[in-house]
Amino acid sequence: MKLICIGRNYTEHIKELENEKPTDPVVFLKPDTAILLKKQPFFIPEFSNDVHHEVEILVKINRVGKYIDKKFAHKYYNEIGLGIDFTARDLQAKLKQKGLPWEKAKAFDGAAVIGDWLPKTDIEDINNINFSLQKNETLVQQGNTNLMLWKIDELIEYVSKYFTLKIGDIIFTGTPAGVGKVSPNDKLKGYIEDKELFSITVK
Repeated sequence: MKLICIGRNYTEHIKELENEKPTDPVVFLKPDTAILLKKQPFFIPEFSNDVHHEVEILVKINRVGKYIDKKFAHKYYNEIGLGIDFTARDLQAKLKQKGLPWEKAKAFDGAAVIGDWLPKTDIEDINNINFSLQKNETLVQQGNTNLMLWKIDELIEYVSKYFTLKIGDIIFTGTPAGVGKVSPNDKLKGYIEDKELFSITVK
């Protein structure tokens, strides 16, 4: 399985990092070794002093597909989740400055939190999902999928042009504004609406 991640999919997040608004989705991959194991803490890697949390809505692919038309994309997933794309922001800035790939800053061990999954049938409108992240019981990020530049079905159509989607693949759909540094002993909790989907400790 692979983790397909979308960058710069929320306008306010693009502004906060002073990035250019893309004309197409920004896509990068994480290996399965990036997945933080259940009930394990997140360890800040020794190569970074500025790891940021980025909470994101996740989509789990449930059938094989290639060149999927947007109008059929809804058939390729039946679960929605929540996770974190941890980013070594200091390392990423150096890589971007040199025009190099981001993987060392985005795809390191433990950099992908995958919370619990919700049946798609439990969600009234896929394009109107409220989600949020709390750090030490304080709200730090909140978003709604109606603010995505590219909605979930559009992302599936776009990504499947380049990669065959396989059962179990997970799409990280982008983060809203409010990303920030994590520190040892921080407690991070993620919510879709008022339902907690993950809780992790930072070490």
